[in-house]
Amino acid sequence: MTNRKKLANAIRALTIDAVQKANSGHPGAPLGMADIAEVLFNDFMRHNPSTPDWPNRDRFVLSNGHGSMLLYAILHLSGYNLGIEDLKSFRQLGSRTPGHPEYRVTPGVESASGPLGQGIACAVGMAVAEKVLAAQFNRRGFEIVNHHTYVFMGDGCMMEGLSHEACSLAGTLGLGKLVAFYDDNNISIDGCVDGWFADNTAQRFEAYGWHVVPGVDGHDARQIKKAIREAKGVADKPSLIICKTVIGHGAPNICGSSKCHGSPLGEDEIACARAHMDWPHEPFEVPQDVYQAWDANERGRKAEDAWQSLFVRYSRKHPDLAGEFSRRVGGGLPADFQQRAESFVDSVNKKAASVATRKASQNAIEGLAPMLPELFGGSADLASSNLTRWSGSTPVFPDSWRGNYLNYGVREFAMAAMMNGMALHGGFIPYGGTFLVFSDYSRSALRMSALMGLRTIHVLTHDSIGVGEDGPTHQPVEHVASLRLIPNMNVWRPCDAVETAIAWTCAVERTSGPSALICSRQNLPHQPRTAKTLANVHRGGYVLRDCAGRPEALFLATGSEVGVAVEAAKTLEAEGFRVRVVSMPCLEIFDAQPQRYRSAVLPAGVPVLLAVEAGSTAGWHKYVGLRGRVIGLDRFGESAPGETLFDHFGITAGHVAQAARQMLHERKQKKQPA
Repeated sequence: MTNRKKLANAIRALTIDAVQKANSGHPGAPLGMADIAEVLFNDFMRHNPSTPDWPNRDRFVLSNGHGSMLLYAILHLSGYNLGIEDLKSFRQLGSRTPGHPEYRVTPGVESASGPLGQGIACAVGMAVAEKVLAAQFNRRGFEIVNHHTYVFMGDGCMMEGLSHEACSLAGTLGLGKLVAFYDDNNISIDGCVDGWFADNTAQRFEAYGWHVVPGVDGHDARQIKKAIREAKGVADKPSLIICKTVIGHGAPNICGSSKCHGSPLGEDEIACARAHMDWPHEPFEVPQDVYQAWDANERGRKAEDAWQSLFVRYSRKHPDLAGEFSRRVGGGLPADFQQRAESFVDSVNKKAASVATRKASQNAIEGLAPMLPELFGGSADLASSNLTRWSGSTPVFPDSWRGNYLNYGVREFAMAAMMNGMALHGGFIPYGGTFLVFSDYSRSALRMSALMGLRTIHVLTHDSIGVGEDGPTHQPVEHVASLRLIPNMNVWRPCDAVETAIAWTCAVERTSGPSALICSRQNLPHQPRTAKTLANVHRGGYVLRDCAGRPEALFLATGSEVGVAVEAAKTLEAEGFRVRVVSMPCLEIFDAQPQRYRSAVLPAGVPVLLAVEAGSTAGWHKYVGLRGRVIGLDRFGESAPGETLFDHFGITAGHVAQAARQMLHERKQKKQPA
């Protein structure tokens, strides 16, 4: 067989060639971790390049995603549909080899990564998903869910606070099929890390409850192989393999320094590296014997065939479970879901209850979850406040995994990133809850969910100054507007129980991205609807209350301010004005509607346009124009009862009505001849 060093050097050679051709990239980590990757993928990884998504494959996440050429070289050499031309177009427009790994762009990439710490947290979520799915579907003699999650991480991942959150919880949960490799090269962008990272990493992870294999020579295949075997032999703890490596290994003049972290080696150093590695081949040239040794297709086919054979027998013995497993890992909803969901919404509408939308959200979970065993919930230690638990919630613990709920503790960022991992793994629709103001802690993971197009649902409660006495530290102001700026994020701010139920249904049905459900602490009144208005809620914006004839004023509102707008409209109508009220629970969905529909809801030529939302006014002028007005809050709140604060900041029906009167008066004055 071709010697192992030559197989690892194929990764190194492809890396330096691709980075040099792009004149951009990070060669240091791929050169340093090539030996670890070679042993892992050729001796342990169970995967099939011909079927990258078969359910029982091992998962691999490159948390230090700036070293993306390591992964691209592995995928190319292993036989994935990633050709040499793809490597030559590294980091170029439209390429399948972007600067950092991107999910759904490159076959074999399990998760987008690069924002340091998110890859390891995502991998923790994948390991949780494997554990729960196994508990739910495996039966005696039929371990149809039985695979490992491997993750590479560097000093940067170790320093990011997110790794502390996620790895602490992974140790508590005893995720024995999670194996992490720490590339302990002591170098980051700014140089040797001794001056800013002096943690005893081994002791830190042992304190978390991990099994630690320290002091592994990351360039010695025998030591690496022994360490992986040891890690896989520990079933009740996640494992950390600490590999001492030299960054840029193979580039003799700049290895071991930050010079090779994020820059091409240059032609002279590449020539030295080729001589040092005994790699006499032309750029992007790999000998056939190296390709043959790396090719994982035959091994992968046998592994998948064995699993498929097991699943056929499982299907005969447990046909209902097999059908449900296939549906869930395929991402489809139950055949009767839409019909049952519509019936649930109708029942909510008929009850006409006035409740806080956080409670309405819990009621929606209560109504939908029995239809959806794939719903997996959780909260960042706020379940009693954001009401993410329902009567059928069963928490998972290290000794009991047949549950559907996880207590994340005060770990908002880890929760959001782990939810991404669960969604990527398949078989689950994860949802999690925290206060809206704390979405700042998890924002980067929310962004990654949107970037990857993952079906995750974030219940973000206590949505405004209505939080009241807790004061400005806990009163979100800019948060809704900020979330709306994330591309591919659907932000729902429902005004009552009906809109909340529909928001939940739409979030569950959406397979192309995440949804944020913004819910109130205080009770909100039920808004009466006709059959037509009820049918239009899912369009993101709709006429909730209309007037006879062409409106003189049009109010747009979300959440608790819809009730404010309705009351203001009633006041003005009693004075003889014609007012339309438009509820806008999800701006992103409304903006995606056909122009004809949007123009019918927001017709041109209405004299007075006024939007009201108890938060930042940013973004609303695209609907009301520069002549319109937005009543909101562009400053921090105060500590006082919620009703007092709404009155103090002028977010009341009386204030809205007075603002509209003034605008109408000003328009009439302008029309009068001089």
